[in-house]
Amino acid sequence: MNAHDELVVNNLALVGYHVTELLHRVPPSVTRDELASAGSLALVLAARSFDPEAGVPFARYASLRIKGALLDELRSMDWASRSARRRVRELSDVTERLRATLGREPSRDELASALGTDAAGVDVARHDAERRVLSIDASETPIADSIADDDATPEEQVLAAEQRHWLRSAVEVLPERLRAVISGLYLDDRSIADLADELGVTQSRISQLRTEALGLLRDGMNASMNPGLVRGGERPGGVAERRRQAYFAAVAARASMPASVYGASVPSPRTGSVMPTAFASRALGA
Repeated sequence: MNAHDELVVNNLALVGYHVTELLHRVPPSVTRDELASAGSLALVLAARSFDPEAGVPFARYASLRIKGALLDELRSMDWASRSARRRVRELSDVTERLRATLGREPSRDELASALGTDAAGVDVARHDAERRVLSIDASETPIADSIADDDATPEEQVLAAEQRHWLRSAVEVLPERLRAVISGLYLDDRSIADLADELGVTQSRISQLRTEALGLLRDGMNASMNPGLVRGGERPGGVAERRRQAYFAAVAARASMPASVYGASVPSPRTGSVMPTAFASRALGA
């Protein structure tokens, strides 16, 4: 048995754990076998792409890949757009309300009037309702109903939360000056001129430090979340590259620790949110 096979065999329990956790949040129409198949494939792919030199525990890395694969599998089961789901819910709500008011089944024209549409719009909504085989909508307490239509889906919320967790850890272990620039610009909403005065450097230097910090954040997060996106160093084995790798390891170690262990020392933005998702997206794609 080679090293990749050993990683798969020794960590098969991860698939079962994440599948079981997800099954509690989806309707019975989603089968364990479907999710387990997607999770097992993700585990195999994680074993093939795993780099022990990155300093990230395999279980942590594989868990991220498995959870992502399970969410992708759920998405593949969902034929309906948000607008289609909204039409179905609105039709159901209006039908129930009119039924209670009229004491009978509402007519097509009555439904159209209440919905503010025409008869053709009612037909479209009814067609969507008849076609609804979606796992997320078919349960007694639909996940899609728990959030507004304009908000992120549950899957997107999970991924965004994971991004924010890793971003918080990545900012926390940045070199001091880079951390001051990122915290000042993105979390405290300070100007470049203000930071330049405080740090005693030019505004162009602040811009350079920001670019350097965003690049380091991006690679530090991707080293654990998506290693294929990490750019190689200009001089492998050089001092700068060794420092980068040490930073990657520090990010992974910090992200694996409970927040209560190291505290929330990175300031939150003045808006009151914690590590905005837009910042996480920029860090990952900068």
